[in-house]
Formats: sequence, C-alpha cells, structure tokens
Amino acid sequence: MNNPLLAALFVGLGGFVGSICRYSLSVLGQRFSVTWPTGTFAANIIGCFFIGIIATLAARGTSISPELKLALATGFCGGFTTLSSLIYETSEFLRSQEYFHAGSYVAGTFAFSLTAFYLGATMVRLIFK
Repeated sequence: MNNPLLAALFVGLGGFVGSICRYSLSVLGQRFSVTWPTGTFAANIIGCFFIGIIATLAARGTSISPELKLALATGFCGGFTTLSSLIYETSEFLRSQEYFHAGSYVAGTFAFSLTAFYLGATMVRLIFK
C-alpha cells in the first residue's frame, strides 16, 4: 500500500474493533472466573487462529487485499490479542506466589495459541486444496 495515511486508517479501524472485542471477551470471561484471566487466554488463542487464517490466505495469493490484510492482521488481531496483559497477569500470579498458575498460564497460552494458528492455516489449506 502506497499511502501511509490510508494504511494507518485501516490498521486503526481494525484495531478499534479488535480492542472492543477484546474488552467484551474479558468481561465475558469474568463470568467464568475472576481469579483466572479467561478473557486474555481466549483472546490470544482466538486471535492466533484468525491470524493463521489471514496469513495463509495472503501467502496463497487468495483474494485478500493489502488493505484487508492490514485491517485484519495488524489492526484487528493486534488490538484483540494482548501480550502486555498476559505479562501483567502472569506477574500478578508471581507476585502472589502462585507459581503453578503463572507457569500453566504462560505455557498454556503459548501452546494453545500456536496450535490455534496452525489449525487456522491448515483449515485454509484444506478448503483451497
């Protein structure tokens, strides 16, 4: 994309929607647990699944425009997933000496997010086979 202002607008709009979805998921997650960061955990996994789909579609040359890729991958997924919240919540577990929760949260987020990314990519490959 040649217009940096337009590119920033696509990223910003996607990030706006992603951030609102992320917040909504956090609020929903608190219904299940106020001590475990369910919303952040789910957002990272779901976001990795979607970015796996987007990255694979773009790599295949499928009809995903550069603008849509910016809006979805950089904007939406960037606003939706949140490593900073993961780090903060992990540090709170560590501060409270809840080492099992800290370790399982980091390991689980990484493992499930990586798996979700590959599931999204595999799904696209199977559909467009």
